[in-house]
Amino acid sequence: MDEQLAAARLRFLTAEPVHPRDVRQTILASWMRSQRWNLPADRIDMPYIADPDLELPLARSADPVLRRLHEHLGGQPISVILTDRTGLVLTRLTADDQLSRHLDQVNLAPGFSYAERFAGTNGIGTALEGGRPMHVFGHEHYAENLEDLACAGVPIKHPISGKTVGAIDLTCWRRDAGTLLIALAKTTADQIRSALLSNSSARELELLQAYLQASRRTSEMVIAIDRDLVLMNDSARQVLDSADQPMLLRHATEMITGGRRTPALVELPSGLRVRISCRPVSPDRAGGGIVHLTPLPVESTQPAKSRPPTRPILPGVVGTGALWLGSCRAVDRAYRAGEWLVLSGEPGVGKLALARAAHQLNSPSTPFHVVDAATTSEGWIADLEAELLDDTVGALAIRHVDGLAPDRLDELVGVLDVAREQRAGSLWVTTTLTPGGAAEPDLTSLLTLFPLTVDVPPLRHHLEDLRKLVPFFLGRLSRGGELTCSPEALQHLSRSTWPGNTAELYQVLKHVVRHRRRQGAILAAELPADHQVISRRQLSQLESLERDAIVQSLADSNGNKGKAAHSLGMSRATIYRKIHEYGIQAQR
Repeated sequence: MDEQLAAARLRFLTAEPVHPRDVRQTILASWMRSQRWNLPADRIDMPYIADPDLELPLARSADPVLRRLHEHLGGQPISVILTDRTGLVLTRLTADDQLSRHLDQVNLAPGFSYAERFAGTNGIGTALEGGRPMHVFGHEHYAENLEDLACAGVPIKHPISGKTVGAIDLTCWRRDAGTLLIALAKTTADQIRSALLSNSSARELELLQAYLQASRRTSEMVIAIDRDLVLMNDSARQVLDSADQPMLLRHATEMITGGRRTPALVELPSGLRVRISCRPVSPDRAGGGIVHLTPLPVESTQPAKSRPPTRPILPGVVGTGALWLGSCRAVDRAYRAGEWLVLSGEPGVGKLALARAAHQLNSPSTPFHVVDAATTSEGWIADLEAELLDDTVGALAIRHVDGLAPDRLDELVGVLDVAREQRAGSLWVTTTLTPGGAAEPDLTSLLTLFPLTVDVPPLRHHLEDLRKLVPFFLGRLSRGGELTCSPEALQHLSRSTWPGNTAELYQVLKHVVRHRRRQGAILAAELPADHQVISRRQLSQLESLERDAIVQSLADSNGNKGKAAHSLGMSRATIYRKIHEYGIQAQR
């Protein structure tokens, strides 16, 4: 059997056909993934973290379970291994010296990641990749360094959230492997899951109880959220598209943390319209709450077959990320409804571009004017009033109103109030805000004139749009020339945090065009120095949101990591790890 499997592996690596009876389908699928990742089959090269976080709830809960199992094994050549959800080895207990030395040689040790994308087919990484128990024997391993081993890996699911939080793996010599290895690994995973439930915080158990009570009382969609914990009932999982969930969670989190109790109507990227109602789990608890979702009918009296096609994306703007598309559609709807609008977001996210694009799509024949409140002259209010009352002006954007002095702000409110009455239905006005300024003025009187606020996401929250933004900007900068971006350069760009957002991306590409290349493919070495080093992996949307929360907490705590960790509900060890992982330049 071993010889047959070894021959099948060799045929696979030399691009020859492999008969299905010679290798299990799950193993063959993993070999194919390993090959797509361009992993070498003759060696193992994996990342290393010197101090894995043993303060994780998983590590603390699993420790007594693993030590008890290690004692029961009584010195047998079986290694007990615990990893986090990414495949990073946290703990390894091995009684046999020869096996321990061999595992050190193949880096199956704390600090190394045995994720499938680094180590190829193996019990840990393949179990995590497939989300189910997996045993890998001898030549089933993709890397030949592991062919003398047998391993049985089982993902560990959190008892409350149901998410995979890690894996338990039992590894022994191939010659000693038996069918009971996977059964023992499953039993150990169940014991760790029970320990996690016993050690769950009162906060998590309180959220779970509130979620179960809410789910029992209704057949509608129910979601519970708190920090890094999200619970969702079957109705929500069946109805909500994967593209809808990030926007929905963002809206719900803002409503709960802001103390908003009135329902909100939201159109999600998939086109689904829902009413969101939120309530905190308890009045004295910040951040956690229960979310009820009620789907709303599509506002159309036409039969389904005769409804008009979906409206096109706004002209002159690029991107298909869920959050970005949600903002585009919200601005378009506001323009069509004649609702005056506040566009809120960080500098450079494209607030003015969205307003201009909505006007171009809906009223291309009328002028679109922009007034910058930051560069106004003494007679600016009279000039603004003249523009507002000019019947030829169809849309007006006012920038930087958050920088106005109180007396000028009062003047602005006065002329806008007059224009709203005299040009009702014939003038659309939007204003842009940058939240989080050092001294934000009181804009209450101004905001009463604008019934709707749309948050424009920062570029780091829709990095998937880089693949469309980069060629779009290069086309503009090269004036239609044959200028592209190499895959390596695009990979470097995708790992930046882009604090200056889309505007910064444009300036980086403009610098390359001006100083390095105007035809062909831009190479990674031709990018500015601060974009040439890949020191961090690309973050998911939720990870970038977490990173932003840590940055804000550090700023609020004047760089005190202990205070920041406490305010976020995480340990000092965890915040140190995340500061390093996300590349945060913490204050000192």
